Amino acid sequence: MPRLWQRTRGIAEEPGAHLRMPRLRSSDVDHGWHGDAPVQIAADSVVLGRASHGTHSNGMSALQFEAQLGITYKTAWLLAQKLRRSMIDPQREPLEGVVEVDQAEIPFRADNRFFDPAKSGKILIAGAVEVIDRGTNQAKPRRKRAKYLDTRSGRIRLAAIPDNSAASIEAFVRANVKPGTTLLTDGHRSYPGLTDYRHDPRTVGKMAGHVVLPWIHRVFSLMKRWGLGTYHGLRRKHVDTYLNEFVFRYNRRFYRHVSFETMLGLASHHHPTSYWDIVGRDNPRKGVPTVRRQPRRRRTATGMQQDGSSLPQNSRASTASGAPLLKR
Repeated sequence: MPRLWQRTRGIAEEPGAHLRMPRLRSSDVDHGWHGDAPVQIAADSVVLGRASHGTHSNGMSALQFEAQLGITYKTAWLLAQKLRRSMIDPQREPLEGVVEVDQAEIPFRADNRFFDPAKSGKILIAGAVEVIDRGTNQAKPRRKRAKYLDTRSGRIRLAAIPDNSAASIEAFVRANVKPGTTLLTDGHRSYPGLTDYRHDPRTVGKMAGHVVLPWIHRVFSLMKRWGLGTYHGLRRKHVDTYLNEFVFRYNRRFYRHVSFETMLGLASHHHPTSYWDIVGRDNPRKGVPTVRRQPRRRRTATGMQQDGSSLPQNSRASTASGAPLLKR
């Protein structure tokens, strides 16, 4: 990526540009970054849309990423996937207080042809959202069948589920909602099995679902529009990573200016993920030793230097003087 720094030079002056992530190499040495183009530009592009000076506030797809930074699609896709996997806190607190829970279907795309949501397949997802009282700014349970007026939405959780069975829905609720929480649902027959929760069903009948459960349906609506607008349809294989990205954005919708710093902190709690881990295949080159005809050389601010970090001191001196290395 010899000209990656040229496309992103002006962006690095924005707030938060002093933070650094693992770097990509650039072949130029005269731009003041000592031959490195920081991946923070990539993270800002995906998380905040800074690569387009704020015009992509909902994030960027890999195709936009590829065109903006002048890199290959595979590199853009891999960076975006790694960043999405860093958006989830493995120690996050479950939802509590009053929580609306429901299921919805979203369209998914199977190939790169023109995407028509009406003719596409459907993915079943489950969602939960905290209901916060505006007066106290806290979740305040009320008597059963009471109306929750003058409220707002809090944190959310989304996940793909295989079906509408009681086992799938109960697994989602137990993984994301704290026991003892008041559940506002549509009265689906899968919820009564959650005996350690306070169940407050709302009969929908012929009424529109968003009238009875307004906040979870608003979350579903925003998520569908975000998936169609930014990615032109989500794919089934990696749908959970995109749902996690939307959860990250929604839960920090009032604090977008610190989203990148938050993601850096969360990334420190995750193990490194390779391309083969993401695509779910075995690395065909794993265990095969790399044979080099000569030591690697890297371009730095002071010129070309040999990469001898793994060689002993006497071997570096011998290589620098031109003497051949002894076989070991």
